[in-house]
Amino acid sequence: MNLSYPIGKFEAPETVSEEQIQTWIREIEEVPALYEAAVRNLNQEQLDTPYRPEGWTVRQVIHHVPDSHMNAYIRFHWTLTEDHPTIKAYNEADWAELPYLKEVPIQHSLDILKSVHARWVVLLKNLSVTDFERTYIHPQYGRVFSLKTVLALYAWHGKHHLAHIENLKERMGW
Repeated sequence: MNLSYPIGKFEAPETVSEEQIQTWIREIEEVPALYEAAVRNLNQEQLDTPYRPEGWTVRQVIHHVPDSHMNAYIRFHWTLTEDHPTIKAYNEADWAELPYLKEVPIQHSLDILKSVHARWVVLLKNLSVTDFERTYIHPQYGRVFSLKTVLALYAWHGKHHLAHIENLKERMGW
């Protein structure tokens, strides 16, 4: 098993149906409850265990996902309110290493995830097919992303990090 990419690397779909968009929205809607369940009975030592050698700890993953998804939510807003914006990139690895996060209870990040996803899902359900065609420029990658591709990416992203936690729990017998 590939510990870095347990569900495989993200591959942007060439074509996207309305049905696929609805599936991705449902997957994003389910993410907060899945993360809550995945870490419900973990103790502090388990939360501080890396999901792979040289990887982030479960705690870091739990803090990372809402950070990442908040950025995605904001990028949707920029793209819906500006014409082909260049979004702000951030260094996710540096964010994950911020020392204060060791003191933040994971429940705070799980609560953020739940709230951001609640708002994001309402937004997503109110977008038209045309809205999902809107694009932004990601300066780090120097390429254009449509909102439908970003939706697919974040549906994958939620499952990607959830698999890190679930696979670690399985390997460790937790």
